[in-house]
Amino acid sequence: MNAHIGIETATPRERLVARLVQAAFILGLLALWHLATNVWGINSLLLPKPQLVAHELLDILRSGEFWPDLLLTLSELAIAFSISMSLGLTIGFLISRSPELLKVFEPLIAGVYAIPIILFLPLYILFFGLGPASKIALGATISFFPIVLSTIAGFANVDKLHITAARSMGASDVALLRYVLIPGALPVILTGLRMGFTIALLSIIGSETIASLAGLGHRIVHLAEAMDIARMFAYIVFVIAIAITLNTAVSWIEARGRRH
Repeated sequence: MNAHIGIETATPRERLVARLVQAAFILGLLALWHLATNVWGINSLLLPKPQLVAHELLDILRSGEFWPDLLLTLSELAIAFSISMSLGLTIGFLISRSPELLKVFEPLIAGVYAIPIILFLPLYILFFGLGPASKIALGATISFFPIVLSTIAGFANVDKLHITAARSMGASDVALLRYVLIPGALPVILTGLRMGFTIALLSIIGSETIASLAGLGHRIVHLAEAMDIARMFAYIVFVIAIAITLNTAVSWIEARGRRH
């Protein structure tokens, strides 16, 4: 969180330097990729040439073949995140209001969060099938934990003096929630929501690569099985671009929420 705040409060010069370093890093990776495939002779079955991947990526974008898979993956993400956000915020708030529930459930939830839920993907497939339902259920489950834990931490750590002052001035429960609890807890909650969103995206795409009938992850695996390596890498680049775009949008929303 501190690093994120540091970026928000950086001067324009510092932000420019950061962007230049990021651009240099990406250009360095592309240069190494070019050297590895065009000079050092890396087998194209392991790593295709960047120009071939770029050609395949342009063909994918021109043909529009990605739309069905993209829409399916994004719909799975939207439903999974909506479920985890609704449950995480509600349950987290209720737990944070009771010291007894806080002592029992916060360490319990944190302990379960340490378990790699992806290991239970076969059970999700057994119950929900190979279709979108199993990906939604898995994504909602995994992303629920950072959201509920951040909600508990956010509400439980609101300054007690502010709560006491609001009560002494006759604030109702609704007013206390609106003007004291939510503003005090919001920065931590927003961080949890951003983490939950990112984890949901990663888990859904990851589960699509393991067992699925459609989606961006399934498309990548299908191309790998067909040994169409250049097009597979093009889809990987496409998915990375989508993930970066979504994460940037969520981070921007988080930053605006913190300012308000």
